[in-house]
Amino acid sequence: MSGERKRIVIGKVGGPFGVKGWIKLLSWTEPREEIADYSPWQIKQGEGWKEWKVAEFRPHGKGLAAKLVGLDDRDQAAALMGADIAVWRDQLGETEPGQYYWADLVGLEVKTTQGQSFGKVDGLMATGANDVLVVKGERERLVPFIQGQVIQGVDLDAGIITVDWDPDF
Repeated sequence: MSGERKRIVIGKVGGPFGVKGWIKLLSWTEPREEIADYSPWQIKQGEGWKEWKVAEFRPHGKGLAAKLVGLDDRDQAAALMGADIAVWRDQLGETEPGQYYWADLVGLEVKTTQGQSFGKVDGLMATGANDVLVVKGERERLVPFIQGQVIQGVDLDAGIITVDWDPDF
């Protein structure tokens, strides 16, 4: 990985919650409540980002709600509706060997064990059974992220994922 600081989107503001500046959240973290562990957040406002510290957080029904420091009324909260919530990659911490944040895989080149390049990881999808790499090159390929079977190696420093996958798929 480069020394450049990378912003990772981990959720979205769903809208205001109550009249005292609380916001509803959509979280992309696993488990979803873990989003609160990454304060401060960067919230996209217009063309830029503003840093917000989480003052309080709680699950609410099937959703999540948070109170941010300095966000004190419903109108302010409503202005953030739909905004991305991000953190700096270094806030996420290190992973265990063989585990990866999706954000670390995006942009890596995908090559077969024979050295044929499929292109670069454009994104990932959760399918329930396993995650799937969306690889874009001369065409788009969906490659199951099953370590030891399909995924033969991930070299973050070299920027390469080696796969045992039929080029015709």
